[in-house]
Amino acid sequence: MSLRYTTAGESHGRELMAIVEGVPSGLRLQAADINTDLARRQLGYGRGGRMRIETDRVVITSGVRQGLTLGTPIGFRIRNADWQNWKEIMSPGKPAGKKGKKLSVPRPGHADLAGLQKFGFSDIRNVLERASARETAARVAPRAIARRLLDEFDVAIYSRVMQIGKARDGRSKIQPEDFRYVDKSIVRAIDKRASLAMKAEIDSARKAGESLGGIFEVRVFGLPPGLGSYASGCERLGGRIGGALMSIPAIKGVEIGDGFAAASRPGSAFHDEIYFKEGHGYYRKTNHAGGLEGGITNGEPVVARACMKPIPTLTSPLKSVDIRSGVAAPAFKERGDICAVPAAAVVGEAVVAIELARAMLAKFGGDCLDDLRASYRVYLKRLRDSWPPL
Repeated sequence: MSLRYTTAGESHGRELMAIVEGVPSGLRLQAADINTDLARRQLGYGRGGRMRIETDRVVITSGVRQGLTLGTPIGFRIRNADWQNWKEIMSPGKPAGKKGKKLSVPRPGHADLAGLQKFGFSDIRNVLERASARETAARVAPRAIARRLLDEFDVAIYSRVMQIGKARDGRSKIQPEDFRYVDKSIVRAIDKRASLAMKAEIDSARKAGESLGGIFEVRVFGLPPGLGSYASGCERLGGRIGGALMSIPAIKGVEIGDGFAAASRPGSAFHDEIYFKEGHGYYRKTNHAGGLEGGITNGEPVVARACMKPIPTLTSPLKSVDIRSGVAAPAFKERGDICAVPAAAVVGEAVVAIELARAMLAKFGGDCLDDLRASYRVYLKRLRDSWPPL
């Protein structure tokens, strides 16, 4: 069984949609599970006017009956409240009237120009509507399913903002209880002083007509060793997690564990030494590898970080070129955020959770949740009984 999903919909279209396949039957799922994550995605200081318009709520259209998954494709819909203001421009049928003026000056840093060249469009609106990060709201729905599946095996996934602009929260020793109040932070950071410094960075950027990026971290606790594989590149879990994070709009870099810091350390200072304790099993006192070795979970928390570039839409536009005339012109301004790193962190949780749920299903299989649980118990028993010897 393989967990798959696809999304559809434009930023100012009627609605966003998602279809998820490969979910075992018997998993408890309610719309409220998804709505909680949708609300979290809208958090964060520095968001734009769109977040004051939208109050995202999901409608489950298929694959769930009386609160339990059926093992069939699950369909979701999320209405775009702003559609009321864009009916003429975004109509799937008749051509737009006076409001339908073509956008012809691409924004540096956005998909505008590359999308026009790829698909042969003459109107940037055709590109930006789907390239917009609004699409990530539809990815939060599959995340809720993945999280519910991971919950069944006591796996917990969290995120936090580590850096916005030059303000950074440098804490490295993080436990699950440290995430208790992250969503109450104005920027979803753990450290209160760092939160205030990040807010100040956003305020300064707003006054200067600028935008800001940053770094967020996803941590996953309770995973068993053995998810993923070294057998082929596409099965290495680090690659799948890295690719999933890079698929989020505006993400420009990903590291697992201490990542890039490994380049400046000797092996003796980076690699995690292995210990064994009767009744506990194998463990490591450090986690520089971020819970993955050889593309496989090793039983330590999985730690992944992603770097988000500044939002491309600026109050003071950058230089560009009008594609109709070839004449230099300032890039057009679509309503946007000053900073969306806190929201991106929630989306990061989503895509990592989906990859881990895929790995669980690949490892333990089963068309129904009971089969999955049974296979999981047998696997854990084998690990416990394998000492000594392997």
